[in-house]
Amino acid sequence: MTIRVKICGINDPLAFETAIAAGADWLGFNFFPPSPRYVTPRQAAALSGRTNVPTPRVGLFVDPSAEDIAAVLAAVQLDALQVYGEVDVPALRRRFGVPIWRPVGVASVGDLPDTSEGADTLLLEARPPPGATRPGGNATRFDWSLLHGWQAPVPWILAGGLTVGNVAEAVRTTGAAAVDVSSGVERERGVKDPDMIRAFIRNARAAGSRLRHA
Repeated sequence: MTIRVKICGINDPLAFETAIAAGADWLGFNFFPPSPRYVTPRQAAALSGRTNVPTPRVGLFVDPSAEDIAAVLAAVQLDALQVYGEVDVPALRRRFGVPIWRPVGVASVGDLPDTSEGADTLLLEARPPPGATRPGGNATRFDWSLLHGWQAPVPWILAGGLTVGNVAEAVRTTGAAAVDVSSGVERERGVKDPDMIRAFIRNARAAGSRLRHA
């Protein structure tokens, strides 16, 4: 199968253009100010405007109000909203008319959802460690074996702690059809490495090809 890949936290032209050229399926912009990958709506619009290639853009938000999201969408077109926090997912979809991705922190089997809670896609990653200042996997992975036998209620994406070196194992172990990476393709905190972006996408796709022919 062809593994779909999201490169998240894109904040500079080289990373943006490399991800597109390497065949990324989604480009992620982080609108959470404490993150080292944060971009303003204006910066995201400038990056997005560098090409007419219609690779879907995904906006990451943390505890946003509807007005926060509206302000971003007034500046840059987004094709999906990845939303952390307690929000009314169906209301967001009704208002903005784009798919909603719901991140889920996983530490045990009991964390695996049996409902989407109205989201179009689930994004599975490690539960944030105690004291974390940001949501998400925080560059750590959860026990992928927990996914054995889980029946996903909607399409899902594997995230958190993925790297060039382990993405093939992740695909083989979980059967994930899509993966999401941010810090795992950075040469330093918040700075993407073009060679790592290319290698990550290449390794993910190669693992999918091997599964197809197994």
